[in-house]
Amino acid sequence: MKVLYMITRAEYGGGQVHVLDLLRGFRARLDVAVATGEEEYLTREAAALGVPVFVLPHLVHPISPANDVRALRETLALLRRWRPDLLHAHTSKAGIIGRAAARMSGVPSVFTAHTWAFAEGMSRRRRAVGIVAEATMALPSAQIINVSTANRDLALRYHIARRHKLQVIHNGVADCPERAQPERGTEPRVVMVARFAEQKDQTLLVRAFARAHAPGRLQFIGDGPIRPQVEAEVERLGLSARVDFLGARGDVTALLAQAHCFALATNWEGFPLTILEAMRAGLPVIATAVGGNAEAVDDGATGFLVPHGDQEALAERLHQLLTDPKLRGRMGAAGRARYEQHFTLDSQLERTYAVYQQAIGNRTMSPPHTVDASIRAA
Repeated sequence: MKVLYMITRAEYGGGQVHVLDLLRGFRARLDVAVATGEEEYLTREAAALGVPVFVLPHLVHPISPANDVRALRETLALLRRWRPDLLHAHTSKAGIIGRAAARMSGVPSVFTAHTWAFAEGMSRRRRAVGIVAEATMALPSAQIINVSTANRDLALRYHIARRHKLQVIHNGVADCPERAQPERGTEPRVVMVARFAEQKDQTLLVRAFARAHAPGRLQFIGDGPIRPQVEAEVERLGLSARVDFLGARGDVTALLAQAHCFALATNWEGFPLTILEAMRAGLPVIATAVGGNAEAVDDGATGFLVPHGDQEALAERLHQLLTDPKLRGRMGAAGRARYEQHFTLDSQLERTYAVYQQAIGNRTMSPPHTVDASIRAA
C-alpha cells in the first residue's frame, strides 16, 4: 500500500510530530512519502528516515485564492507522478487542498482532524468558514479520524459528516526510558511544552504561578510569535528569576524527566501529544478542560483539570502540587500507568492501519515504488 501524507507546515509542532510517528511506524510495512509546503523540522526528520519528501511551495497557511489554486495544481501533479493508493491529510489547509486533489485524481483520502477549524475559542468568522469548508470536503473523504471524542462530537454538532465516517483514534506516543521523579527535589519545576501562539495561554499560567505562593520554577519549552508578550508579563510580575524560556528544544524528553509537574494552559485543543509525553515521563498534569484534554487527564487521579481562563483555579492546583511531593509522586505514577494502558503508539498505529484498509476497500494496490527524496513537485 502506498500512502502519501500531506500537511501544511513542516515546523516543529504536535501535528508534525504525529505525522513523523506515522512515518516511523509504517515505513516498514507501507510505501510512504510526505508532502508539505516548506522545508523545516518534518522534512529534515523524514529525509533522515529515507522517506521521500515533496515540497509544494504554494501550500501556505493563510487563505490565498491564487496560492491555493497553484497548490491544488502542484498536488494534482504529485498524485499523477507518485500514484499513491491513499492520501492521508493533516491540518486544515492541506486537508482541503489534498482531499480536493485526491477526489479529482480518483485517490481515496483520509483526513485527521487534530483540531477543527471551528473549535470553541476561535473567531466567529474563522469558525463560519471552517464549518462550510470541512462539511464540503467531508463528502469525498473515505474516513475522518478524530483524535478525541470531543472532536468527533463537535463535528457531529455542526453536521460535518455522518457518524459512520467519523472515527475516534486517540493519539499515542512511543515509549522512552526517561522517567521523572516528581516527589524528589527541593525546588519543584513546572514545565509547559507548547508553541507561543494564539491557541495557547502561557500568560495565564504565568499569572497563576505568581498567585500560587509556592516555591518552585516555571519553565517554558517552545517558541512563537507571542513569546515577547509572555516575557514582558514575567518581567512585569517580577518573576524573571523564577521563570525560564528555553526555546524550541530537541531534548524535551530529558527536560520532562527533570521536571516535577506539567501544565498546559490553552484556549482550545484536539488531543495534545505533550500531555501524553508528560504522563509517559511519570509527571502529574494540570490542564485546561478544553477539547480532548479530559480524555487524557483523569481529574483528581493523574492530575487536575481547570476551567478555561480560570486563573484562581489554576493557581490553587499549582499550589497543591508544588507544596505536596507525595501527591506529585502518586499522580505521576497513576499518569504513567494510564499512558501504558491507553496511549501507546502501537495502539494508535494498529487502529490507523485498519482505517486505511477500510478506506481503500477492495481497490487494487499499486506496486511498491521508490521516488528519490530530492524530487520536488513542480
